[in-house]
Amino acid sequence: MLTKILAILFSPEEADLVSRLPVRSFNVHRAAEVWGMDVVKTRGILQKLAEKGLLVDVERDGEPEYTLPLPMAGFFEFSLMRVRTDIDQKALSELFFQYINVEEDFIKNMFSSETQLGRVYVNEDAIARQPSLEVLDHDKVSAFVDDASAVAVGLCYCRYKMSHVGKACENRQDNCITLNSAAESLIRHGFAKSLSKAEAHAVFQAAREARLVQFGENVREGVNFICNCCKCCCEGMVAARRFGWLHPVQTTPFQPEVITDTCVGCGKCSGLCPIEAIHVSPEHPLSVNHNVCLGCGFCVTACPRKALILHPRPHRILTPANTTHRVVLQAIERGMLQNLIFDCQAFQSHRAMAAILGVILSLPPPEANHGGQADEICLSGLASGKISLFRPKQDGK
Repeated sequence: MLTKILAILFSPEEADLVSRLPVRSFNVHRAAEVWGMDVVKTRGILQKLAEKGLLVDVERDGEPEYTLPLPMAGFFEFSLMRVRTDIDQKALSELFFQYINVEEDFIKNMFSSETQLGRVYVNEDAIARQPSLEVLDHDKVSAFVDDASAVAVGLCYCRYKMSHVGKACENRQDNCITLNSAAESLIRHGFAKSLSKAEAHAVFQAAREARLVQFGENVREGVNFICNCCKCCCEGMVAARRFGWLHPVQTTPFQPEVITDTCVGCGKCSGLCPIEAIHVSPEHPLSVNHNVCLGCGFCVTACPRKALILHPRPHRILTPANTTHRVVLQAIERGMLQNLIFDCQAFQSHRAMAAILGVILSLPPPEANHGGQADEICLSGLASGKISLFRPKQDGK
């Protein structure tokens, strides 16, 4: 199935070239070295890949810097964020649906680490009901919009995909928001259109009024995407409902609590919960499964009697500082840090060093570190996000 998806998105030549690119961000000279071709030809190929949404390009010091996007959230989504005729979007949507919504291996593998790719943001209308509730900026989408260097909107990949398989809901499709460098790249190549910050705030408010959950990148700084998710089409919500025991989506720091003397068991909150975490029965007028609850707060806004309020969760929610921090944590948790450090499989030296480091990292702590503090400092720096792996090196290998 994945081979069929990639065959639509990549030509055989593109697939070969992309498979040899570094995992970390790189510039034209680095790619030319890896591919063994001249800079002019390399630049043209990289730009073509960016125009197809298979690379993200960012301007740094007047020169483009490229990054390989993840499949999700990345080039899978980019392929359906605009109507296009260069690929068969219906056939692609049918393959995506089978691979992601029917089969389970990809989704389970994607959510196999403790640090998750995405997180839910608290409903800001629910916050307005509780002015005394302490909410940090990185738990609100409005703060990310206000701080963004660029904002863009494109088609919702999930609902657009579902429309091709006859399963889309009636929620609007043109409300998938990207921010910062990702937005700049998608605007440049026509995948999304630029929005003012006021327009972006209006999109999010309309989404909240339509009971769409806001879901974005699991970082505190430099968020690149925020989706407005329905419970029927959007893959994050579907995964949270199907695989709640895996905790595939990072929750907000809050959870709803019931004011039992006020609740009449009308069930309006239960009907709106995106992952069916609220249950009403004659024996228990209202119960919340906090183990799977996302803490989005829609139940709070739905209650006509204000019988639900948000409380901080008993355990602190830790959010990675930035994308580098999150990627390194996920690599450590999956036992793949060596492939992130020695990230270019085109070089035999990288393959050898990755294999050696992989063995060292798999050893128990006493063998892996014979009392040396340098290794501890290096790894702790990577895990905290203070040491960046994503600046290209000019000296090649």
